[in-house]
Amino acid sequence: MTFNMTKLAAVAAITFGMASVASAQTIRVAHVDPDEWTASKKGAAAHIFKNIVEGESDLKVELFPAGALGNETELVGQAQEGLTQVVLVSGAMSKICPAAGVLDIPYTFSSATVAWEVLDGEFGKALGEHCLEQTGLRTLAYGETGFRNFTNSTREIRKPEDMKGLKFRVQPIPLYVEMVKGLGGEPTPIAWTELPNALTTGVVDGQENPVGVIYNNGLHKLQKYMTLDGHVYGADFILISDEFYEGLTPAQQEVITKAAKVAGTMGRAIQQWGTAEGVNKVQQEGMQVYSPTADEIAAFAEKAQPAVVEYLRGELGEEAVWIDRLQEAVAAVK
Repeated sequence: MTFNMTKLAAVAAITFGMASVASAQTIRVAHVDPDEWTASKKGAAAHIFKNIVEGESDLKVELFPAGALGNETELVGQAQEGLTQVVLVSGAMSKICPAAGVLDIPYTFSSATVAWEVLDGEFGKALGEHCLEQTGLRTLAYGETGFRNFTNSTREIRKPEDMKGLKFRVQPIPLYVEMVKGLGGEPTPIAWTELPNALTTGVVDGQENPVGVIYNNGLHKLQKYMTLDGHVYGADFILISDEFYEGLTPAQQEVITKAAKVAGTMGRAIQQWGTAEGVNKVQQEGMQVYSPTADEIAAFAEKAQPAVVEYLRGELGEEAVWIDRLQEAVAAVK
């Protein structure tokens, strides 16, 4: 695990303070998003969590936003080691609990409300319990990272055929490579830090990200077209060290659980607002935005899902049952 000196100092302070944590009953909450709680989904969730916990119990909450203690992979590792009690993460969850990767199957959720009902229902509860057994981290609640959408600088995309011949930057994750291949595009794994240069120099024609990420990082200035296809829905996991949780009183556990649920709801609200605001802003600044019809989304799903599902079944092995469980849960909501 690699830290810069600032992160090392922060984690060292936690380590040396472990003896006092139990007596002081301080909960350290960490995430990688900005601390600006009126615009940051994880920032908002963390502040709401702190306000409720401190207002309704004798517990204290200390916030570590903006990657102060490391990236998401480092944060879940610290939570498993008991160095940080609560972490808010998204993509890192599938690295420690592979079954969580089924949430990334493209075009699974037709809307945010469908995703919420599935995650807040029996499926989400069962997935949380499964991941608890594998990781020692309890899922208190789910927040939202948002739907990912395609942008490009060449032409408007209304159907999968429009993606043919276009090079899209994707995260260096096989699932995303398979998705773009299935849609007829040419996936090009590129690190996030290299994306602006790749778009500027024409190494790739397009990319995919949530609207808020696209706007807040100025990617709309490098791209002409956006298609709101919402191919992947990103969920935030609000996790707590189960060892720490089990050491609390029932009353404290009740407050923490309630606080996390409200925090997750607040994170979703901020994300929804950021998406709506982002769409308006990119349009005002000259980007052409297209919203596909239900039939057009179905055509995208028909092309993208088979290759991804096949890949995931091979990766998950016996745990591939979670693919079927998710599909059944979504069908029940529809």
